[in-house]
Order: sequence, then structure tokens, then C-alpha cells
Amino acid sequence: MDFNDTPEEAAFRAEVRAWIDANAPKHLEPELRRASFASSGLVSEDPVTAGKAWQKKKAAAGWACLHWPKEYGGAARSPIERVIWSQEEGPYASLSGIFIIGHGMCGPTVMAWASEDQKQARLPPLASGEEIWCQLFSEPASGSDLAGLRTRAVKADDGSGDWIVNGQKIWTSGAQHSDWGLLIARTDPDVPKHRGLTMFFLSMHSPGVKVVPIKQANGASGFNEVYFTDVRIPDAQRLGEVGQGWQVSLTTLMNERLSIGAGMSTGFPDVFRYCMEAEIDGRPAVEDANVRSKLAQFAVRESGLRYTGMRAISALSKGETPGPENSIGKLVAGATMQELAMFALDLQGEAGVVWDEDSPQNGRFQSVLMRSPATRIEGGSDEILRNIIGERVLGLPGDIRVDKDLPFREIPTSGRRKG
Repeated sequence: MDFNDTPEEAAFRAEVRAWIDANAPKHLEPELRRASFASSGLVSEDPVTAGKAWQKKKAAAGWACLHWPKEYGGAARSPIERVIWSQEEGPYASLSGIFIIGHGMCGPTVMAWASEDQKQARLPPLASGEEIWCQLFSEPASGSDLAGLRTRAVKADDGSGDWIVNGQKIWTSGAQHSDWGLLIARTDPDVPKHRGLTMFFLSMHSPGVKVVPIKQANGASGFNEVYFTDVRIPDAQRLGEVGQGWQVSLTTLMNERLSIGAGMSTGFPDVFRYCMEAEIDGRPAVEDANVRSKLAQFAVRESGLRYTGMRAISALSKGETPGPENSIGKLVAGATMQELAMFALDLQGEAGVVWDEDSPQNGRFQSVLMRSPATRIEGGSDEILRNIIGERVLGLPGDIRVDKDLPFREIPTSGRRKG
């Protein structure tokens, strides 16, 4: 693969660079360069307000959702042009973090399954940053077994055709800021669990929706619990057929692993720079043989992630749908982020246990370490991803699933089945 720009790509890169140079909020750049995964790094301005302003400016100039069709608010650009844009956007890309779920997961699902009227109504406001979306999948009782969800959707008895939803979701990223959400619910408990699900989208401002932020170990509240009490959803906001929710969810999940894996910064450049500044026995840490050895190992892994991402981009350029191989990037990147943060704190010695304004690097690596376990759970836990890679990439035998063909209501909820 030739990674040099063609003349056309070089011209596009120059156009992108010129526009960003003229329009980016440069007063925020110092803060944005301190961004880490799931954090924009902003403290002087509200991240949501700043993110919406940047997305609106991009949309007005035709730089929003470059890979989407123009009729839905995108720019109909090629995958390689999308890569060039992301390279040139640099630190300002973290301003758009609140839109990752909407642009990378919800939008493609709506595009694939919604009616044309719904696409025209919902996608342009999402592309322009006017609206934020979230993904209402995980539940307290089902863990990584998405098909084991218990949130119920039943037809209203008033003849309207609407659905009434009751239940709870958890670990919903950005729900407190969201205007709309993708919701998967159980509509038939008398068939096996994968076949009794239906996908909807709903306004997060609907009566009966309650969002409760979860306080995380790093002090942030990016995740939420969401409760549904007699929430009414019009049947027109159903994606796919009744009972087809699992197939619809696969569209979301494949795009989720591509978006998270491709967009996840492991923090290697930050740790490398820190090794240039930190000292061991009065000399730069990078001169220590053991430090160099660790950095070399991380550099090899970082390179592997980059080229694996390029394979995914090449597949997209051929019109192929993101596949299970994208689980590899997410699996490796999540573990690498955690290991890099631990390595940086080891270099800080006793100072690594301090986490306040006087901490080295302003506590950056402490924050990343406390956030990193979540990256190994969200979007599919490490164990789930290994199963996907083993079964669907390597072709290994699948796990035994004793509940696969049982009607959902017959699946035991404790260690023993009732007679």
C-alpha cells in the first residue's frame, strides 16, 4: 500500500489545512492537546457547547460527516478523504467527541434501516451537531449478553399502534446530553432471546424517560442509567421489522467497534513525550535501556493498530460493510491504553499515587488509568471480542450456548431452573 498522497489527495489536504487554519478555535488548542480518550480536555468552556459550535461551523462549510451522502447532511467524500480530514483536524477532533456515537453508530443504523422520511428528518440535524444521539443497549441484568435484555416494549391497547416501553438501561454514554437514542427492547418473550427483539429510536425528552449520571472512579460522569416508565414510541420510529432487532443491532455493533477502535487514542505519543521529559537518576528516562525497550514494544503495537485501521479503511473504500475483524483494533487499543498509563505512573514513582493539581502532567495519566477499564468493557468486553475474533475471524468452534433455542421466558434467572 502506498501511503503517499496522490496529486488529488495532496490538493484536498491543502484545502482542508487552509480551512482549518482559518476557522479552528485556536484559543482552545492548548487545552485540546491535553485531551485523552473520552475527555476533550476543555476546562475554560463547556465541552458540549464548544463541540456543537465546531460541528455547526464544519457543517455550514461542507465538512460534516464526510462519508455520509449529501442528502443526509454529509459530504459524500471518499474514505481516504475522510482519513486526510481526520489527520489534519488534529486536536480539534476531540471537540466532536460527543458526536462519535451518533455519527459513527446511530447514524449508519438509521441510514440502513429507517424510512426515507425518517432519514430526511433525523440525519441532517445529527450531522450538523444540532442534535446528539446515544445508544440504549446494555442492561444491569444481562451484562455483555445483549440478547438477554429485559426492557419490554408492548403494543398500546388504545389502537394507536404505538409501543409502550418499560425497563432500564445502563452505561449509556452521553445520555445526559442526548436528544435522541437508539433503543433495543424485547417485544416477544415466547421465542428464543435473539429472535424476540425489536429496534426503535426515540426522543430522550419523551415523558417517562429518566437519566441518572453514574459517578466514575476518575470523577467524571460520562455514563448513565436510563429508566423507562410507560414511555410511548410511535410505530413509525421502529427500525426493521418486529422481531428483527438483533439483525439491526449488528449494524450498530459493527460500526461501534470500527468507530471506537479507529478513534481510540492509546496515549502512546503522550507517554513518549513524557519519557523525553522525565528523568531517571538525573538523565532523561528515554536514555534508560529498559524504558526504550518498553517504548519499542508499544511502538510496534501502535503501528499494528494503525495498519489494521488502514485495512478497515480499504474495505470501506470498496463499499464493504465493517466486519468482525474490527474487534481486533478495539481489543488491542483498550488494553494498550491501560498498560501505557500504568507504565507512565511507574515512571512517576511515588508521585504517581498523587492525583491533584500538583500531580505530574496535571494528573493526566492518573485520569486515563482510572478511565481505561471502561474502554475494555464498552463496545464489547475483552472476552466477548475474543470470542468474536475466534469464531468469526479465525473460524474456531463456538462456545456452547445452552439457552440458544429456549424461549426467553423459560431461561432461568438463577442457578437452578424451576420444575
